[in-house]
Amino acid sequence: GNGLAIPHGTNEAKSSITRSAMSFVRYPGGIDWNGNPTTFVIGIAGVGDEHLELLQRVAMTFSDPAQVQRLENATTTDEILEILGDEKE
Repeated sequence: GNGLAIPHGTNEAKSSITRSAMSFVRYPGGIDWNGNPTTFVIGIAGVGDEHLELLQRVAMTFSDPAQVQRLENATTTDEILEILGDEKE
């Protein structure tokens, strides 16, 4: 929902993940993703079960329309990291 797509990796590739991370792509105007209008594509790679924490963070953010609007309007990487709750900040 809210114009979000989260592509999934394979179990075979899981052992290749050396560090948890997220990728964030925003398509102004949106794209068609398997028949669904999509503005945001977020890739998640997690060591062990860390992907569940990252997925929860993304789900919480995208369940709030105000946060989605902030992501649509963000102009800097720092803004996006703040909205998505980067743990380093």
